[in-house]
Amino acid sequence: MQEVNQNLAEEAGLNITHICLPAESGEDEIIDEILKINEDTRVHGLALQIAETSFSNKILNALKPEKDVDGLTDVNLGKLVRGDAHECFISPVARAVIELLEKSGVSLDGKKILVIGAHGSLEATLQCLFQRKGSMTMSSQWKTPQLQGKLQEADIVVLGSPKPEEIPLSWIQPGTTVFNCSHDFLSGKAACISPGVHGISPIAKDVSLLAAALRIQNMVSSGRRWLREQQHRRWRLHCLKLQPLSPVPSDIEISRAQTPKAVEILAKEIGLLADEIEIYGKNKAKVHLSLLERLKDQADGKYILVAGITPTPLGEGKSTVTIGLVQALTAHLNVNSFACLRQPSQGPTFGVKGGAAGGGYAQVIPMEEFNLHLTGDIHAITAANNLLAAAIDARILHENTQTDKALYNRLVPSVNGVREFSKIQLARLKKLGINKTDPSALTEEEMRKFARLDIDPSTITWQRVVDTNDRFLRKITIGQANTEKGCSRQAQFDIAVASEIMAVLALTDSLSDMKERLGRMVVASDKNGQPVTADDLGVTGALTVLMKDAIKPNLMQTLEGTPVFVHAGPFANIAHGNSSVLADKIALKLVGEGGFVVTEAGFGADIGMEKFFNIKCRASGLVPSVVVLVATVRALKMHGGGPSVTAGVPLKKEYTEEVRVENYSDPVNHWLAAESQSGNRTSSWWRTAAVTWRSKFRSLSSLGSLLLWL
Repeated sequence: MQEVNQNLAEEAGLNITHICLPAESGEDEIIDEILKINEDTRVHGLALQIAETSFSNKILNALKPEKDVDGLTDVNLGKLVRGDAHECFISPVARAVIELLEKSGVSLDGKKILVIGAHGSLEATLQCLFQRKGSMTMSSQWKTPQLQGKLQEADIVVLGSPKPEEIPLSWIQPGTTVFNCSHDFLSGKAACISPGVHGISPIAKDVSLLAAALRIQNMVSSGRRWLREQQHRRWRLHCLKLQPLSPVPSDIEISRAQTPKAVEILAKEIGLLADEIEIYGKNKAKVHLSLLERLKDQADGKYILVAGITPTPLGEGKSTVTIGLVQALTAHLNVNSFACLRQPSQGPTFGVKGGAAGGGYAQVIPMEEFNLHLTGDIHAITAANNLLAAAIDARILHENTQTDKALYNRLVPSVNGVREFSKIQLARLKKLGINKTDPSALTEEEMRKFARLDIDPSTITWQRVVDTNDRFLRKITIGQANTEKGCSRQAQFDIAVASEIMAVLALTDSLSDMKERLGRMVVASDKNGQPVTADDLGVTGALTVLMKDAIKPNLMQTLEGTPVFVHAGPFANIAHGNSSVLADKIALKLVGEGGFVVTEAGFGADIGMEKFFNIKCRASGLVPSVVVLVATVRALKMHGGGPSVTAGVPLKKEYTEEVRVENYSDPVNHWLAAESQSGNRTSSWWRTAAVTWRSKFRSLSSLGSLLLWL
């Protein structure tokens, strides 16, 4: 039967893999193997050929119903009984019996059918299918007192297991149709009763061959179903309902009043597979980069950038607009959309500006988890950054206190009597122009060049970081302990998101690309003025390992249950101020053609949006379809000459009181008159601009009122 399955699979274009477990394998070993196959997206069907004694309910229901091509699980059987046969897999053996009977011209309507020796799902499936055809079905085991009477009444007999020798064939009435679909689960053999025995008229068909073909058909159906699921479709998203209150509560009260749905449910709704996410608690998950390979042939959605005019110190609401847009698109217009935001630093979060989860009824929830720690990406950056900083100072110390030979022996130690260069050391040798691979073949001068970086301490640009606004760490002295042997210098702590590793994380598009970018980071210059990189220090691999989880985007949700990626958080005044390229690329694939990905550029358009186009777009190859510019009256007033806005100081009345203008026919005259009455001196430049605006406005008067036009 195994050969038959293989031949049929080849004809259908399927690949079949046989997994042979030891005969003494127990229930746990079998289930472990099944669970591995369940999570393998390359496998679309699983058929069990194990001893009948091992066919426990626990093993059967370990199978994923969508891969259960033999129809053994309770889920598939339940759907069949409920009448949803088109949504489940049906036992190929049971289907083969029905099809052979119908093709042989045997009418099942009103017939008495006896199923003997069948167990579990096969027995239930046969009964259900026969009853749907109008038959009266009975079940029996071989050794029951009523068996002889039931055999004499039956029009059709289906044998679900081999007949014991003590049961005579004479019990079966002449003319009865008999099927032998008994199954040896080790060999997979099944056959019909031979004709001519005591006048029995069996159907001379091979049930096992047809069952094998139907099993292959189920596998093909499973593969097709999986392919359909990979194609772009509108999400069936369960959106969370809002109950807006007046007056509007604080942001934290709004966040806590909403109960987010489980993140694994959200992931499934937007088309993520179980093996493509890593769950962090109930509300957060990381998404694997393997998704990009799975959806590489799917068209991208539309790319939208939200930027803002030069903000006040309080921020103007770019994140709120971004979240509000995706909530409107997905929760109210039923359009696939994704928000891509930066992860906030704990510095501003605990400062005056506060968090970055949005505000009001347009925010990411839970707010506390969004603003604090998240999944530890910033902590990973802190660890990687400070590891590199420690490596720099340790290298200076060892070079100052050791001979060339001792230093070389430390860098290339003998392990079990063998000395070998690592890959990163071979790269450094190549950079130095030393084309040798045998550590013992280097000359003394070559060993000195290889072992000594000769870092000039005054040129070190790589600082330690901490994700806290601790002003007393802005200038420090390090290396004052006696163990550092006088290698002290002035240094400083930066905030963690200012690390170049954060910028690398935001611009990378794969793990290998991130490793290359980390290796190219310049940390200082040597005494000859040449740059010293992380690769020269030999720590690139360690940095990559520390960042291997941080590279995966973080999945969260808005107040209305729409998806959000929170990933990377470089400042725009230090780095490029945008969320990660990877988050945008994955989101564009998930929304599919016709969907929207809304991302934001930090700070104002003068730096955040400028760097989005000149840095991020060049790195990603993506170009936005539209830009949404956030402009607030508060910012326009401040930049137009209004009172200064200072963080922590109450706003002036000019920003809190609304001025109603009754006559909109000539707003320029109204403004100039107001300026004159208040005694303000308006510059000639502003007056010229105002007059120019008035002439333009009058030429547009035919378009209607100013309010309608705007």
